[in-house]
Amino acid sequence: MSIGDSDVEAELGALRPLVAAPAIAVAEYEARLNKARRLTRDMGAQALLIGAGASLRYFAGLPWGASERLIALLLPVDGAPVFICPFFERGSVEADLKLPFDLRLWQEDESPHALIKQAMADRGLSKIAVDPAMSFEMVSRLGLETGLEIVEASSVINGCRMYKSAAEIALMQQAKSMTETVHKATARILREGITTTEVINFIEAAHRKLGAAGNSFVIVQFGHATAYPHGLPGVQTLKANDLVLIDTGCYVQGYTSDITRTYVFGQATPEQRRIWDIEKEAQAAAFARVEVGIPCEAVDYAARAVLEKYGLGPDYALPGTPHRTGHGIGLNIHEPAYLVRGDTTPLAPGMCFSNEPMIVVPERFGIRLEDHMYVTEGGAKWFTEPQAAIDKL
Repeated sequence: MSIGDSDVEAELGALRPLVAAPAIAVAEYEARLNKARRLTRDMGAQALLIGAGASLRYFAGLPWGASERLIALLLPVDGAPVFICPFFERGSVEADLKLPFDLRLWQEDESPHALIKQAMADRGLSKIAVDPAMSFEMVSRLGLETGLEIVEASSVINGCRMYKSAAEIALMQQAKSMTETVHKATARILREGITTTEVINFIEAAHRKLGAAGNSFVIVQFGHATAYPHGLPGVQTLKANDLVLIDTGCYVQGYTSDITRTYVFGQATPEQRRIWDIEKEAQAAAFARVEVGIPCEAVDYAARAVLEKYGLGPDYALPGTPHRTGHGIGLNIHEPAYLVRGDTTPLAPGMCFSNEPMIVVPERFGIRLEDHMYVTEGGAKWFTEPQAAIDKL
């Protein structure tokens, strides 16, 4: 595919919405709650409290961001779950919940923690595992106002969310296919003099044409700015023979994509081409190392071994890879587990990761190739095919 051989109007006009993957079924939400109950019991707690955010969406289907008002799901290990909600939000919350819950409502001048205290007391419970994403302020007030024994529930949340079902993988595949299509269209609209702002606006419009609600995030960097993993501030203008690094994604029913492409607008230097080829080899080595049962860190070691073979690094030294090889992904762009030294979580079917052992040559340029993969019994499978060459998507 050529770079810079089209324009915005033609590319947007050619895009059509992709076929939508099915939504998560009610039975799957029920299975998630049952697994959470079992894991909560296994850690010695009597109930689980899940606050607003990605985990509340995962367990209850409610796409609700965290704020100063407590909205939460209280899940006893035995018995019916309780949903804590501001009185004036009841209609909006009920419209999104995927299962019927016992709603406990609080007015603006009342404490929602009192409702949690009462629900626990009604069941004779005193030890509660709390969603680690809840704010310190909320958890602190919960302890002060209820006297409950509070423990942190990472083992429950991660024990459920790290392992994606077939339905989740299908939604993630849709999001990643959208973003891969957007990347290819973006490369075609590039021209000398185009600004990073114009490219960002195109990526937003292209994601929308494909059926997404715009970008979940976007990074566009030209030339020297590619040497910084998350870029430099300000508007940049594309020049002949600049490297282009674009990292973007979108959401599909809450599940996200996150794909990076690095290529040259014109002619690459021999050094740029050499580093790009090493990056591709490192990404392939990480993919090939995936095997059920090995620790996550083994994948990071595999990528870094390639860099060291070519005199880069070692470890996080530059020129080399300044960050982990990859991160878990799902309802959050970054979520456990992580492909990094020290993360000994065993790889298991359904785990989904980015694969992006970026190489940085300080003050000159950076190359990041980022695709996503999921673990199967037979090893890793790509959601998207890796980039072909430094001058070809």
